[in-house]
Amino acid sequence: MSARWCLLVAVTLLLLPGRPAAQEPSGQPSRFRSSVDVVSVTAIVRDRKGRFVRNLERKDFVVAEAGVPRPILDFRAQSDGPVKVAVLFDVSGSMRLGSKAQDAKHAAREIFGALKADDEAAVFVFDSRLHEIAGFTSDLAVLDAALARVDEPFGQTSLYDAVAQTARGLGIRGPGLTPHRSAVVVLTDGVDTSSQLTAPQVSAVASGIDVPVYVVAVMAPVDDPRQSDGQTRKGPAGELRTLSQWTGGELFAAIAPLDATTAARQIVDELRHQYLLAFEATQTRSGWRPLEVRARDRGLTVRARAGYTAGGQTGDEGTTSFSSSGDKTGQR
Repeated sequence: MSARWCLLVAVTLLLLPGRPAAQEPSGQPSRFRSSVDVVSVTAIVRDRKGRFVRNLERKDFVVAEAGVPRPILDFRAQSDGPVKVAVLFDVSGSMRLGSKAQDAKHAAREIFGALKADDEAAVFVFDSRLHEIAGFTSDLAVLDAALARVDEPFGQTSLYDAVAQTARGLGIRGPGLTPHRSAVVVLTDGVDTSSQLTAPQVSAVASGIDVPVYVVAVMAPVDDPRQSDGQTRKGPAGELRTLSQWTGGELFAAIAPLDATTAARQIVDELRHQYLLAFEATQTRSGWRPLEVRARDRGLTVRARAGYTAGGQTGDEGTTSFSSSGDKTGQR
């Protein structure tokens, strides 16, 4: 009997209905257990009107790695669970212009205001280096006090390096399919001047560990990235859009106070309404592996990371978002 056949039999037996399952400690989430390495990916599904789709099942999804369909070994629909958000403030010199710094603080307050009692947030600042102002906490008073300690803007900008470092910290979690709902939210004007990493490299880091990056760009109306066709990949706004969408996140432009409110609500709502899928990791080679996650219903749009790193290496490719019809967005 081949090794591949033995593996298939082992996984099938694990999934047979009626088979006694190992008991988890009370209050602890169940985890998929098998002798194979699995990759988990979170997905957000919306209908044609942009509304969350909450009642899908395992059979409603397709996961393909490098174009080859992969069996979904485990599946979970999550709703209204706790979220964990790392908020990164750009305190580089370019944020001194106009009201950018104050607009960023307003956006952060909107995010904190959307959190529930069991949610957590942390506050970081970055110019050429990343600094933690407040660790993860559910105490809104601590978070509000941290905003008062955010320094006046000064220095160069290492936006991409700061995002990569924070994403790596959020991506540390146990094996198996565990609740995630973590994200990096960057408040910036989008001008990077001193990072060692590029936007595609940071996208690979964040998507490889399934941490979406949401960017709230505080900028003047003339720099609004939603202008033109809204899909440009050129200049700072285009790089921010690419960075966020490749990781399963999104880019928002905070031109007016209402924009910050809308962005905060959407970010937190998306983190609460996720599907988690697990599939067997490739055994053929290490390195970057592209993923496609889509719904069988072509009227639904799925947003998820679209790649992972096999064999412990760091990928250097971007990721891609797919609609259920197979159209790609966020592609290099």
